[in-house]
Amino acid sequence: MSAVIELENLGVRFGTRDILRNLTCSLQGRTIGLLGPNGAGKSTLINTLLGFYPPCAGTARVFGFDIRTQMRQIRTLVGYMPENDSFISDMTAVAFVRLMAELSGLPSEAALERAHESLFYVGLGEARYRKLGTYSQGMKQLAKLAQAIAHGPKLLILDEPTNALDPPARQRMIRLIKEMRDSLAMHLVVCSHLLKDVEDSCEEVVILRNGELVNYSNLEEERRSNRRFLEMEAVGANEEFVEAIESLGCECAMTGDRRIKIVLADSIEVRDIYRLAAEREIQIRRLSYRRDSLEDIFLKAMDSVPVVKPEPRPEVVSGRL
Repeated sequence: MSAVIELENLGVRFGTRDILRNLTCSLQGRTIGLLGPNGAGKSTLINTLLGFYPPCAGTARVFGFDIRTQMRQIRTLVGYMPENDSFISDMTAVAFVRLMAELSGLPSEAALERAHESLFYVGLGEARYRKLGTYSQGMKQLAKLAQAIAHGPKLLILDEPTNALDPPARQRMIRLIKEMRDSLAMHLVVCSHLLKDVEDSCEEVVILRNGELVNYSNLEEERRSNRRFLEMEAVGANEEFVEAIESLGCECAMTGDRRIKIVLADSIEVRDIYRLAAEREIQIRRLSYRRDSLEDIFLKAMDSVPVVKPEPRPEVVSGRL
């Protein structure tokens, strides 16, 4: 399967400061998560892929089209939902989405038809003739999504799609993202600071820090090989007990305060640990159980790079392609 996005030693510089440095990876998942702390370079990467910032080194390709020489072809294939509101407040939603579809290359009549379809799809069909300035924050987010999908893109880039949404609106947005992913009609890039949103909807994750790629994870593979962790306090625990746990194929370590940390083997369940403890008359006072998560991957990635003061970056006004 060909890559959706390829980064090849990509670098972006503002003035004398390097904002992105030597980004290299190949992404081909149906839904790709883009993570990183504030100032990591996520929005800079998105704006570079959209042609708003020129690279100072290397290049990137979207469906094989090079951002340096083939941006016109890329823009016909990409839909973009910006983080910041970019509305004409006195326009109705249907007029605005139609305008965006026309700017993406659709003829006027087809753009109007797709505007109605996309607004009904996101749940704004009954409010499509209202002016955008009267919309709530949740409705504005849905209107931004509608304009991004109106022209039928092959790649949809969502920058903080659940930003400022209340829990019901957030759940609706995540459901729409999953529906679009599962329809196989397009690939998605989801940029978010909410790990749960990315973990729920994405197949691949790229983590940036200080303009560098510090981790790539295939979440489908991570889920299939998802490790299970136990941490417990046990009265009477000793080295013999630890060795017995290790004999089951588990990874095990005991700290000085008699806390035992265990990575369970695939075929081992928690009851097997209780059985070993009962056979040796060891009393388990407290036990916590969890699975490896995207949060663990993210925190490890943050620990893997020295903390550097984020470099300043210019103000970016999100716009339409």
